[in-house]
Amino acid sequence: MEHGGEGMTLIGRTVQAWRCWLLLACLCCPLLAPALERADVVLEPGTERFVLAPQLGHYHDREDVDDLAAAWRRVDADGMAPLPGGADAFGFQRGTFWFHARVVNHEPHEPRWMLVQEYPLSDEVDLHVRYADGRVLHFAGGDHRPFASRSVRYRHPNFSFELPLGEPVDLLVRVRSQSSMQVPLQLYTPKAFTEVSRDAQLAIGLYYGIMLALFFYNLVLWLSLRDASYFWYLCHVTAFGLVLFTLNGLGFEYLWPGSSWMADHMVPISICLALIAMLQFSRTFLELPRRWPRGNVLLLALMAFFVLFGIASIWLPLRISTPVASRAVLLGVVGIVIATIVVLRRGYAPAWLLLLAWSMFLLGTAVFTLLAFGLLPKNFATEYGVQIGSALEMLLLSIALGHRYAALRHENLRITAEANQKLERKVAQRTQEVRSTLLQLEEAHARLRDSSRRDGLTGLYNRTWFHEAFRDLAQQAKQTGTPLAVLMIDLDHFKSINDRHGHLAGDDCLRWSARRIGRILRPHDALLARFGGEEFVAAIPGCDLAAAGAIAEAIRHALGDEPFASGDMRIRVTASLGVHVVDPASAIGVDDALGSADRALYAAKANGRDCVELATGPC
Repeated sequence: MEHGGEGMTLIGRTVQAWRCWLLLACLCCPLLAPALERADVVLEPGTERFVLAPQLGHYHDREDVDDLAAAWRRVDADGMAPLPGGADAFGFQRGTFWFHARVVNHEPHEPRWMLVQEYPLSDEVDLHVRYADGRVLHFAGGDHRPFASRSVRYRHPNFSFELPLGEPVDLLVRVRSQSSMQVPLQLYTPKAFTEVSRDAQLAIGLYYGIMLALFFYNLVLWLSLRDASYFWYLCHVTAFGLVLFTLNGLGFEYLWPGSSWMADHMVPISICLALIAMLQFSRTFLELPRRWPRGNVLLLALMAFFVLFGIASIWLPLRISTPVASRAVLLGVVGIVIATIVVLRRGYAPAWLLLLAWSMFLLGTAVFTLLAFGLLPKNFATEYGVQIGSALEMLLLSIALGHRYAALRHENLRITAEANQKLERKVAQRTQEVRSTLLQLEEAHARLRDSSRRDGLTGLYNRTWFHEAFRDLAQQAKQTGTPLAVLMIDLDHFKSINDRHGHLAGDDCLRWSARRIGRILRPHDALLARFGGEEFVAAIPGCDLAAAGAIAEAIRHALGDEPFASGDMRIRVTASLGVHVVDPASAIGVDDALGSADRALYAAKANGRDCVELATGPC
């Protein structure tokens, strides 16, 4: 029994000792972990590609004071820390980052390797290669260096160097950038790099091929339909294509290989252009001024912000403009989504597809933005999230445009059918009494004939009737040997009246101007017509050039001396006038006479507007 007790005591002491050793091992594991994580990079036979992040040591020189010698001393003193969690994305950071890895090549058939930083927007990337015999080679890259300095003409910074068999080689990488600090470093054999770059270029080519196909398809539709939604869709596709062309490094490779300024500033500038086009497209597609005026104001405010910020990005440092632009993308898309939801709740069915499209884009943009700030790991889905989301978004937007056009066409057909049915009912009712129907038809014919001669807004003759009446006046002038004056009258800056005071005020202005002009011309037995838009034309028989000029001056004063009143608004209206007198002996036609007067009108506009210009030469 005593021996048994001693045995139990010995077992207990052994268990206690093992517990102490386990506890000591657990306490030591955190201290040993960096050493384990910082093992040498061993390239075994058959290796073609190696991700360096798990074996990388790094140091953040926040004040940017360390030189190359200080960095090597830190490497030799084992002062490099492992990447936190193995993540190679740090977000937007100041200062300089140093990265170190010791590589041993055991692949006898691959003495030459390539180091690739798979992020194209870093400003300065320097690689220092230290061999066992003390030799140090230096390679420089990044978009602040000429594109031709890269070992291979490729959108990502890359460096080609020798790795002797079995010898340890130190790789020290210095990265400095105002853009997002993403340093995904990988080693490739030349063959593996060729295959990877080929596949990447194929994927990018497919993406841009989809964008080009959507662009030209909708370009044809816009040219055919002249719908503003298609135009802004084309602007959106173009601007966003420029964004991704810049973010993928293709802009620096193909468009501005020698301009570091363009490589930096085109990121926020292109983002602002894309957001402006997106917001304007959404306003047009959703018909926000009519369906949700407050949402229209919201999107206009966002557009104004992106216009101002895009201009400011020309001067702002990249470390400020790029993060703000990246965050503002989410703000702009959220604004569009809110407007889409409100319009959808108000019964606008095409907004469904628009909401789905922007949701895809919002998801892809959110993934890319979180990657840029180091909140998501770098993989295929996060790296190409914007491309995937934008491709789906643009495809769905194109479908939404087609659906909207089909809905509008169906609505037009329905309205036409209803109008036809109403017309048939009216005809059936009117045919009950033949005599009354004939009288009504005659009256309708007379009204139709008169309406075909008149402009519906101003009540003046229209352009078509003016051409016909002018031929008769010209023939009479030729027979009687009297001159015939032609006046072209154009209201100055009329578009600004519509833009500032609204189209209703613009319509009132046209009616007011027609009355004023008619009051001056009535004593002269003149023919007055609305020529189109804010232009009027008048023909005055028996009036020479001097008299016509005096009448034109009277018209100018009648319009400009007294402001036009629309409600509580007082708007000053001026006009430019061109005057031409037709020689009765000439065989001039209406188009030639109008052309001479029109040239005089443009001369008046060129001379500062609010004036009269006389055409003294021949037609």
